[in-house]
Order: sequence, then C-alpha cells, then structure tokens
Amino acid sequence: MRRLVVGIVAAAEFAACGGEERAPAPATGAASAVVAQAAPGAQADDDTAPPGDADRGKKLVLRFECNRCHDGTGFAAAAQDRHCVRCHQDILAGRFSAPADTLARWRGNLVTLREVPSLVSIGAIAKRAWIERFLIDPRDVRPHLASTMPRLAITRAEAHDVAAYLTRDAHPAPPVSLAGADPARGRALVETRGCGGCHELSGAAPLPGADQRPAAFAPDPRTQVALAPDLRFTRDRLGPAELVRWLLDPKAQKPDTVMPSLGLTPAEARDVAAYLITAPLAPEAPRPHAPRLPLLARRVSFEEVELRVLRKTCRHCHSEPDYALGDGGPGNSGGLGFAPRGLNLGSYGGVAAGSLDDHGERRSVFTPQPNGASRLVGSLLARQDEEAGRPDPNVRGMPLGLPAVTPEELQIVESWVAQGRPQ
Repeated sequence: MRRLVVGIVAAAEFAACGGEERAPAPATGAASAVVAQAAPGAQADDDTAPPGDADRGKKLVLRFECNRCHDGTGFAAAAQDRHCVRCHQDILAGRFSAPADTLARWRGNLVTLREVPSLVSIGAIAKRAWIERFLIDPRDVRPHLASTMPRLAITRAEAHDVAAYLTRDAHPAPPVSLAGADPARGRALVETRGCGGCHELSGAAPLPGADQRPAAFAPDPRTQVALAPDLRFTRDRLGPAELVRWLLDPKAQKPDTVMPSLGLTPAEARDVAAYLITAPLAPEAPRPHAPRLPLLARRVSFEEVELRVLRKTCRHCHSEPDYALGDGGPGNSGGLGFAPRGLNLGSYGGVAAGSLDDHGERRSVFTPQPNGASRLVGSLLARQDEEAGRPDPNVRGMPLGLPAVTPEELQIVESWVAQGRPQ
C-alpha cells in the first residue's frame, strides 16, 4: 500500500492564499471606492506580466508528478500503488484489495490525504500570479484539511511556467463594477446562505453555522468542509469580476466543484464580492510553535521509534521497494521532483546507512547540524517551524506536507539519538 506524503498544489473552490493586513473598509456604500485600497502592502497583482512557457510548464507538471495527488493535470492519474490519495480513498470505500480485518485497521488510521482539490479549470478561479506565488511559498489555506502543499524543489522560473500551463485555458470574466455594491448586505448574505457551515473567515466576526458542520450540500459533506478554504484569502486569489462570476454559478466555472450554488442574483453576488474584498480583517494570529520536551531518562529502543514514529508516516516515502509495492518512495528512490536520496527508514540498518547527498555520497542522518540537532531530528523540527509560519529555506520539513510529529514523538526520536541509537 502506498500512502505517500505530499500535500496540495493549488487551493480550490472559493478562496486562496495571502493574508496581509487590510485597511478598514466602510460598512456600507459604494465598494468601488475601497477596492483599490483593500490590500495595502500586498504583493502586486502581476497577472498582466508576460505568462511563462506553458509547454515547459506541462513537462514540469509531469516531472513533479502532480497527478499523484491531483486530478486535472492533463495527465492520467497515477496508478493506485503510486497515487498519494487514491489508495486512501479506495481503502475507505472498500475497493482496496486486502483482507477485511486489515482494511478495518487501516481505516482507523486514515486521517490525512483523504481528499485533495482538483486542478480542473483552476485558471478560471485563481490568478496566474497567485498560483505562481503559492507554488514557491505554500501557505496553509484550509483550516479543516490536515495536509498542506509541500515545499517542492521548484524555482521561481519553473513556478512561472507551471502557472502558465495550469491557466492556459482561462478566460477573463466580463468586467464588473462594484460601484453601489453594499458590503453590509454582502455580509448578511454570507450569513443567511450558510457559508459558515463550511468556511472560516479569520480576522472578521465569526460566521454563524460553524456548529452545524458538516454542511449537507455535497454527496460527501465531510469532503466539502475539508476542502473549504478560509475566506480571508479570497481577495488575493480572485479579482472582482472572477469572484462575481464564481458566486453566480460555481459549477459553470469548475464542473467538479463541491461548492453549491447559492442562488444569488447578480446584485447580491456583487454585494458578497464587495464584502469579501473590502471587509476589514485583523492581522493573522501568530501560530504557536510546538514545545520541545526534555530528553527522556528511560531507555528508548529502535523498536519504539519505529512503532510510534517511523511506521506511522515516514516509511511511506522512505522504505524498501517491497513495502511500497514497486519503489522505495520519493525519499528513497526519488519522485515528486526530488532526486533519489536512498534513505530507507524501514529498518535499523537502513536508518544507520543514512542518505545520499547531492554528489551521491553517503552521509549520516545523525550528523549534528548548525542548530545542534542531528539531521534526522532537524528535519522534524523544520516541519514544526513550517507549521508555525517560519520555514527554514535550507531545510525541508518532514513529514512532507503532513502534520508535524507531536512533541512526544519528537521527544522519543531525539532521546533515542542522544542515547546512541540502541536497537
């Protein structure tokens, strides 16, 4: 079974990434007067800049193996044994070929990578420049989805080309004026249409309906809630015209969306757009960093490390080919745009053998790094830093795109390393 560790390439449906502090907007009146000043200090919207090379972008999408998680890449989905999400979905649906008792045990452990947004028609609902920025600097935009887009080994030029490919068929929405639109009426509509049943709007007054989740619109309500982004990011991802077009008929823009039709009139859609674009938002709250627990005084064996940490997640990207049904995962045999590192965390000998550096030479995962932690512990700490919004440009956090290990799990690994890695 493959449960590879990767997250999400692009935000789906309703909102997107950004989150800078906004200037206050008036509660009522003409929204057009505040649209231009809605995001002081935000990154310039450079969608008017020349697009990248879509043909190169297509090749890069294949190289980064985006089809191992996402539909809508222009390539067939990866085979089940190489698909990061499909095997989880098949296990949950009872389609995976395994004994019933094994499936039941696996289902109890499937928390992440159960759903991801598709890239179908992403160019209709996301600015090309935003997609490019997101690929370079992934942000956590879905508060109800445990997995996130991982930090790929992608350059700015490559992200520019990938964004061009993903938006190659996009058509600009007909121009829309928000003059006369009423943000206060928009807020009321957001409440009465039940948007809070799926979405957060951080930085603004809480939306009613959170206590009624999951919403009952989609065939799988839990999936709909999981894919619902924080609406504070809508203004960064969509222009007013595209947002109004989306609000009026989501499925016309993205046929596979789980976003329901809200039954809005054109005037109501303009009011909602005015609110989402101009509502004053408090700064994003700092994300707390996980505590680092003291080393354990008791003996920690490799068996405990394997059972409580490595087997839970790490081995799905760093393992023997026979465990991963054909290859050793992106962290061993290579994949998702990463070169083979030959790191097998499936056995004591594999961990002791270390990984390959950029020159193909073996290096220990226990070598102390500049911060004093071993390379193994340092990668786990780096994931905690990423979740706290402080990514280290020199270290890619692990597990890739998935929740960081808990403080207790990190304590076990760190204590084991400090004790000389007993078997």
